[in-house]
Order: sequence, then structure tokens, then C-alpha cells
Amino acid sequence: MGYMGRILRVDLGNRTVLYEPLNRRWARDFIGGRGLGMRYLFEEVDPNCDPMGPDNKLIMMTGPLTGTKAPTGARYMVMTKSPLTGAVTCSNSGGHFPAMLKKTGIDGIIFEGCSEDPVYLHVTEKGAVLRPAGPLWGKDTHQTTDLLKKETDKKARVACIGPAGEKGVLFAGIMNDKDRAAGRSGVGTVMGAKRLKAVVVVGDLEVPLADKATFQSLAKTYVAKFKESFKDQPPPLRTYGTAITIIGTQNAGVFPTRNFQQGTFEKWEEIGGEALTEKFLVKPAACFSCPIACGRVTRITEGPYQGEGEGPEYETVYALGSNCGVGDLAALTKANYICNEMGMDTISMGSTVACAMEMYEKGILSEAQIGRPLPFGDAEGLVEMCRKTAAMEGFGKELAMGSLRLATAHGCPELAVVSKGQEFAGYDPRGEKGMGLAYATSNIGATHMRGDPAYIELLGVPTLVDPLALDGKAQLVKDWQDVFALIDSAGLCVFFSVRNLVTPTKDIRPDGLLKLLNAATGAAYDVDELVRAGERIISLERLFLKRAGFGAKDDALPKRITSEPLPDGPAKGQVCELDRMLPEYYTLRGWTDDGCPGAETLKTLTLDTL
Repeated sequence: MGYMGRILRVDLGNRTVLYEPLNRRWARDFIGGRGLGMRYLFEEVDPNCDPMGPDNKLIMMTGPLTGTKAPTGARYMVMTKSPLTGAVTCSNSGGHFPAMLKKTGIDGIIFEGCSEDPVYLHVTEKGAVLRPAGPLWGKDTHQTTDLLKKETDKKARVACIGPAGEKGVLFAGIMNDKDRAAGRSGVGTVMGAKRLKAVVVVGDLEVPLADKATFQSLAKTYVAKFKESFKDQPPPLRTYGTAITIIGTQNAGVFPTRNFQQGTFEKWEEIGGEALTEKFLVKPAACFSCPIACGRVTRITEGPYQGEGEGPEYETVYALGSNCGVGDLAALTKANYICNEMGMDTISMGSTVACAMEMYEKGILSEAQIGRPLPFGDAEGLVEMCRKTAAMEGFGKELAMGSLRLATAHGCPELAVVSKGQEFAGYDPRGEKGMGLAYATSNIGATHMRGDPAYIELLGVPTLVDPLALDGKAQLVKDWQDVFALIDSAGLCVFFSVRNLVTPTKDIRPDGLLKLLNAATGAAYDVDELVRAGERIISLERLFLKRAGFGAKDDALPKRITSEPLPDGPAKGQVCELDRMLPEYYTLRGWTDDGCPGAETLKTLTLDTL
């Protein structure tokens, strides 16, 4: 229960579409979503394969709570080997597509091989079929969505790539419901290499539950408690969106500015959540079964950057805004629209432009090489670079490779603020030490979404710790990563889960999540077994990395972060002492000095036979 019981396997090379039974043992051990998708990927994909070749697979997987009335039961994961990093990746998205994907009667889709010609997959309750997508090739994600709904069913939900994924931008994403993104690590690039333009789903099947009455009661209780906590005013995320986070990062001095050369931005108020709400907000938008509604439907009606869409989110505001020194909210919002329509990760896009801007100001890149001046703060240049990157035009071809390849090609790899080749999220770890450890040890490369210490170090959710302290950070990061793995695997959003479904004791315990999963699946997990599942997922990802050639040398941060003190703000003078946290982290995980699970750990997690 909680599962539909079937996986759809699509061989794009042979144009075959087959249903197969869900591996129930794997589902119990790895929950669903990220964990279950990782188990299939580990079993079927050579970690040394070409990410853009036919041997790589693309797996879309829902969780047992996806499509249910669990608060924020709206997530799915996309697993593959990343063309940006060469590591495993699992990119997460919400909206309404994931729930409808599951309501067609499947838990996930495994895409293998490559099609000779562009195709899309159409899935309904009655079956699935591959259809030609030649006329859609070259269309943006909004156009593609509209055309496919018209061609199939107006109630359909669509996940697709834009021109960036088709052309091989290494950080292309998969966009669903037009503006929801499985954005990081190039999952859209892999989809483009497979010549798969879109997945269209239409279904209304009910997700079976082991104990429906208990499940519905729990879901209602958690929503009621959430609403009660905001009875006097709407949740800040509904009013201002995720960009309200700028207040916290700016005040802590960890708001990345000018390619992480500073931790505060003088124009922060001009690009924050309050400014976005006042100037451009049309209405909040909610994903399936979500009481928060943090999405931003926005519109720019005046000036050179007119347009409409969703966003920007906090990470986009940081990457396209402060990190590029751009304080023009209209320009960065327009750049965000371009990224969504073209299908590009806004974090990697903005961070790569920021890297190029620093290279330009240091004289490493010339105006002739770029095709224009590109100093920090160049709003017009930012928008132009986004367009050129998506089109693989001019200097955009270099930007499309990401900041590490760009900087390395010009002899200055140290200017790329990355871990495992992936650009940082919007928190400077010199002033938030746990985040530095989380970036370095993340199996997919730098990200805040594989265990986000900012909740605890900055926001006090569900408890507050000193962001500058080192003691206890290894334990905190490990616990938080384990819980995030469970949330991702269950099919929920972290925004609701971390506040309402986990309990801070001597560590972080997923008590509420445990109750929902047991009522949905009937698995009768206890809390220790559930936590071990999180550990199992992370260690399996790490085994994939080991076989792909990664080790402790890759659990690293740039010298800028470990050796160059922050020059300004409340965290002035700080660096991130990764070397003091990493050995303790390995010990807590039961990993060797090379950052790999040890024999006893593999046995405990029942991974020793893989």
C-alpha cells in the first residue's frame, strides 16, 4: 500500500514500453522516490558510463506519499548520472505533475537507450505510448506544455525540456507544470541526449493506503496544527515566497555576493521577497496538497524586461542577483523567466555568469572574448548571457559548460565556487559552518537540498544552533542528511516536513513522517529502522560515487571558502574549517578515511552483498 505496484520501463532505442512489477523488497528498504530510484540506478547503470550515452538511464520516481492527502505530497525525483559532475544525481520537483504521474497507476518510469528522433511519452490509466515530437523540438517549455495539452488532454500534466536540454547545456533541467523544476545537475541534458522531449500524464486513480482512516486523520491533524501556528497571519512563505530568506542570510552575513567575494549585498532590500511581492506578484501558487503556497506567479508590465511566469525563488535571487552584483529585480526576474522557458538551472546559470564577471574584472576574460563588457552589476549583460547560453550562441557556449569548466579552460579553476563540479546554493559556508560540511559531502555536488543546515543554523527550525560553532556540526549534518533522504524518498516537500514532521531530541527524529509512512504503507517501521533507511540511501549513493572514481579528495570546498576570510558583515574574518569537521563526519557514518562506507557499515545497512 502507498504504492501503485508497477514501474514503466521505456526503451527509447527500440521504442518499447513495458510494465513490470515494483520490487517490493527494494521499496521497503529504500522507501520510494530518491531511495528507490537510486536502487534501480545502482543495479542497472555502470557508474563509468557516458552520461550522454545510451547506457545511462533516466529514472523518474514518486514516493509512497506522492499523490496522497499528506501535506505537500507532491514531489518526485529524477535520478541519473550527471553530465555536469560525473556523479550520481537526483533532482527534485513538485507542482501537480508528480501526483498525476502516480495516479496513472505507476510508481515511476525508467528510460533507457536513446531515440533516433525526438519523441514524447504519453501515459494514461489505460497504458503508455511513445509519439513523435519532431514539431516540438526547439519549442520552449511553455510552448511545449500548451501544445501537448492541446494534442492530448486539457487536464494533462507535462514535464519537458526546452532548447537548453536539446542543445546540451550541461545544467539543463526538466520543467513540469511550466515553471516547476527538477533543475540541478543536468537531468534535462540527459533527457535531451535521449531525444525525449516530454512526458505527458493523465490519470485519476486513487493511491491505495494500508490504513486509510488513520492516514487521513494524521494528515488533517498536521494541517490543522500548521494552520493554527499561523492563525494570526498567513505563513511568510505564502506572503513573500522563499525570497524572504534574504533577510536571514543578509543579517547573518552569508548572502553570497559577487561570486562569493562578499557575504552581504548593499542592494539586498531591492531584490528581496517584500520587493518582489510589492512590485511583481500576481498571486501565490501551491503545489498539489500543499497548505503553504510558496510559489510566486509574477508579471512585469513596464520597462525593457516585460514578461510573466513564476518566481524568482530565493536561490534564483541569490544566483542571478547578489552573486552577479545585480540589484535590478526586473532584470533578474526576466533572467529567471528565460531560464524556466529554456529549461536551465538558475543556480548554475547565475553562478557561472558570476564567475565570468569576476574573470572579466580581473582581466582573465576580455570584452572581445565575451562579446561585450561583463562587469558585476551588469543587468543587461546578465539577461543577454542567459539567452546566449540557452541558444549555445557565442560566449554562451562556454557558459553552458558550467563555472568549473569555464574557469579551468582559462587557467583559474579556483574562481569556480563548486563542490564535485556543482555550483553552491545561496549560503556562504564561511559564516555557516554546517552548510560547508553539507556542500562538501553531498553525493550530487554542492546543494542545500540534501540536508539543509540553514534551517537550524539560521532559521531555528526545528531548533537553533550557533552557525559559527564547529562542535556538533558533523552529527547535525549527518542527521539532517538522513532525514532529507527520507523526505525525498517519501515524496514530500521539506518546507512542511522539517517544521511539522521531525522532532529535535538528542538528534533529529522523523516521528511524524514515520506515522504517515506506516499508515500509508503498512510497513510497520520503527524510528530506528526508518533512520537506517536514510543512512542506507546515502551510503548506496556513495558506493555509486566510489565506483565512478570519487573519494575523499572530492569531499572538498574551494580555497576561497577554506582560506580567504569573509571581508564584511557579521561573519567577517571567518573561513570554513572543513578539515576539522570531515573526519568526525566519516567516523559517525562508519566510512573509511577515503570517504567510502566501511565493511561493517555495509553489513549493518544490508548493502554488503551489492
